[in-house]
Amino acid sequence: MIQYLKLYLLAFMFPALVNVSASAKEPAADATSMYNSLLKSEMGALPAEDVFNIALRGMQSLQAQPDLIKKNILTIIDFSLPSTEKRLWIIDLRDMKVLVNDFVAHGRNSGDKAAGNFSNISGSYMSSIGFYVTGDTYHGKHGLSLYLDGKDRDFNCNARSRAIVMHGADYVSNDFITRTGRLGRSLGCPAISMDIHEKVINTISGGSAMFIYYPDPLFLEKSEILNPPAV
Repeated sequence: MIQYLKLYLLAFMFPALVNVSASAKEPAADATSMYNSLLKSEMGALPAEDVFNIALRGMQSLQAQPDLIKKNILTIIDFSLPSTEKRLWIIDLRDMKVLVNDFVAHGRNSGDKAAGNFSNISGSYMSSIGFYVTGDTYHGKHGLSLYLDGKDRDFNCNARSRAIVMHGADYVSNDFITRTGRLGRSLGCPAISMDIHEKVINTISGGSAMFIYYPDPLFLEKSEILNPPAV
């Protein structure tokens, strides 16, 4: 009964984001209309619609857990795209607009120009796919950085112990792509441009959803965020 009350309150507070009757295996009923709203309001590139639908579905699942999601902001990273494309989107779901669309690096052992290998193991130097919730900020060797809490067991739950964070890096730039034909690579962190890292981190820190996507059938089938147990 308590669980249903929580879902009701979420539906009342965030009607555009929560559909309590929708199956967890299907996009929310309003996902298409939300995506169409983005199409109308944005002149630049958007994430693929199927990726957006998966990301939205996962965010809804995270919202059903108490005290996790505090911001109506969704970050999507699409690692099915090469690093030479702007594959990071930060979307304001309240005003239905893209706040940021820019480059993001993957881990050095995930691939060269494109990522294809992922791990949840310390020392792998690979990226981890799945759903995250953003934590607090801190100042480290890369300047302002952002803790990430992986919420997908077996896929990214070791993010904290692996020191997988969002930070800025000089190797995430058009100049680096021009010189090498790709972005530089991290030790597994989703590294972003130094030109925007403070804006991005301050925007998404403190309880927003992040989804790092790759079309891995095992993840899509086994993710407990996308496929939560029935209540």
